[in-house]
Amino acid sequence: MENRLLRELILRCISEDLGDGDHSSLACIPWEAEGRARLLVKEEGILAGVHVAAEVFTTIDKELRCEILIEDGKRVVPGDLPFYVSGRQQSILKAERLVLNLMQRMSGIATSTDQYVSRVKGTKARILDTRKTTPGLRFLEKDAVRIGGGMNHRMGLFDMIMLKDNHIVYAGGIDKAITTTREYLRKNDRRLKIEIEARNLDDVKLIMETGGVNRIMLDNFSIGDTLAAVNLIGGRYETESSGGITLETVRAYAECGVDFISVGALTHHIRSLDMSLKAF
Repeated sequence: MENRLLRELILRCISEDLGDGDHSSLACIPWEAEGRARLLVKEEGILAGVHVAAEVFTTIDKELRCEILIEDGKRVVPGDLPFYVSGRQQSILKAERLVLNLMQRMSGIATSTDQYVSRVKGTKARILDTRKTTPGLRFLEKDAVRIGGGMNHRMGLFDMIMLKDNHIVYAGGIDKAITTTREYLRKNDRRLKIEIEARNLDDVKLIMETGGVNRIMLDNFSIGDTLAAVNLIGGRYETESSGGITLETVRAYAECGVDFISVGALTHHIRSLDMSLKAF
């Protein structure tokens, strides 16, 4: 995780939440009062965001002290206490909601990712995320996917070529999309991998006839067509299943022999892991 991005995000979030002051705390708690709080896990899952929380605390008040007991990536159960924080009570209260918002979401993503990864265990398929992320939080959400055992797809539009259905339509077809893309990369001396979307088996055949790509995405293929496509491709290109794949179906797609399975729901349709920050 890039420290600069994290720092900038935290400062924006603090500004959004704090405004001209935490008047609830200012109204009833003396500035010099000190205390402790602990993070309490309320349901089973994969912990993520501990070090993000520590950064929030020190950004709000460099004198806050965070004692980490459980690291990111560990499985937690109700009653677990991942960390203690101590210092000014006002500072702890300023940080409370931001810490919980980030950790609950990241832990929810890591937990969901772990479930998908567990379902495909024993196959060669690897679980990928997508760009279906919360604007401004992508680097944290993708970090949570890695913590949960998944892999990151491209970070943005800049680090990989992905020719999807709309690109293909605008370019004038699969063959033109590929050939013009390869020429663009050559002229601009770019060394980016090329992935292209196939919507059916005929698309797969045309992509293979054209050549010049690294990965074929089998978008919204049935399990039967996925198996047929994998056999047709025969290992000459990487394969990725995508589109509407759930926990109930992911194993069947993995058993078709695809290299990757991308799941947008990891980051755009998740349930946060329940936890709270309790003073004592």
